[in-house]
Amino acid sequence: MDFNTGRPDHIEDYIVNLKTGCWFEWTDPNNKIYANLNIVDGTTKPTEKECTDGLAAMQAAWDLENDSYKSQRRAEYPSIVDQLDDIYNNGIDGWKATIKVTKDKYPKP
Repeated sequence: MDFNTGRPDHIEDYIVNLKTGCWFEWTDPNNKIYANLNIVDGTTKPTEKECTDGLAAMQAAWDLENDSYKSQRRAEYPSIVDQLDDIYNNGIDGWKATIKVTKDKYPKP
């Protein structure tokens, strides 16, 4: 996992989500590549394609959640407390006008 962004960036990010417990190890912990993946619980080793496809799916999900208009909107919306205060003081129409600024800035694709 990229510690700066939290984005999955290694097959280990996928592998640790397949099962719980200590079911795998790296034969060379300094070189975590598929060839060095060792299964220690007697189950079948996932294929390299399963690992890379699984990582790609995790990355796509992360990108959708964090690099999309949704995350940009989420970062700019007022807090829930401020939104409730806006509704109380300005009514639903005032709140909608406040929210519309962000929705217009980051439209749905």
